[in-house]
Amino acid sequence: MERTTPKVDTKNLTVRITSALVFGLFFFSLLWFGDAPWAPWTYLAAMAGAMVMGVRELTLMARVRGFNPSLVSGVLVAWGILAHFFLATGNQDPLPLWLVFTGGALLIHFGALLSDPKLEEALPSQAITWLGALYMGFGLGFQQKLFMLQGTLPKTGSRLILALFIITWFGDSAAYFVGTFFGKHKLAPRVSPKKSWEGALGNLGGNLLGAFLMVATVCGEWTAVDALALGLLLGIVGQLGDLVESTWKRSAGVKDSCVGGVSIPGHGGMLDRVDSLVFAAPVLYAYLHFVKGFN
Repeated sequence: MERTTPKVDTKNLTVRITSALVFGLFFFSLLWFGDAPWAPWTYLAAMAGAMVMGVRELTLMARVRGFNPSLVSGVLVAWGILAHFFLATGNQDPLPLWLVFTGGALLIHFGALLSDPKLEEALPSQAITWLGALYMGFGLGFQQKLFMLQGTLPKTGSRLILALFIITWFGDSAAYFVGTFFGKHKLAPRVSPKKSWEGALGNLGGNLLGAFLMVATVCGEWTAVDALALGLLLGIVGQLGDLVESTWKRSAGVKDSCVGGVSIPGHGGMLDRVDSLVFAAPVLYAYLHFVKGFN
């Protein structure tokens, strides 16, 4: 029996690579100027904008199923979490999380009493509002936290964000090509039929390659053990994050998270783009905090 050669969608791949280069140019330029006084504010604006897109996409997916989460409340709470990470430095915490959550509870739950026309769906709608706020708030808030870390090397935060992106993106790219040409065994057929165990292993290989590349270039204080640990940790949680977002899309019956909204050419919606990073960023910070002593 003749085996069919897997086909790569070259048109979509070209669009995907082009848009990735455009976003990469923006982020890498920002990282180059990481020590400039305006850089943290610019990164803050980028994260705030991404939060709006991500919460909006989750809101639209929920509305496909008849629920009515609050876009405004979700964005405001996510921004509050982001502001906490931006303002908290050293022992100073002018906007503690308890205050953000208290204000968020008042806004989400009391606000629904005044503005939600579908109170019969109050429980799932308000739960999804919290989900969008926490998912985007912490996932991108930890990126802001990483960007603002300071260490012995210049532009420490820029180096860490670059490492986060490279390790994650190398894994995503490797998973695509390995899964396309060698994927046979389904990883999670109920969630994402195209994902395979071969692609998952390729993903980890790409993660490790990216981690060791960062040790050799911009993260010279890391050791081979750090590269091995971070490559595996970020690779595993990143793939789990991808599957988590895939379950949401499947439950809503949509292919891309943008659901008719703003789409990133070749990449789908914002949730499709950050699903791995949302989980990888907190794990990277936890490793740096507990293993390397960063605060």
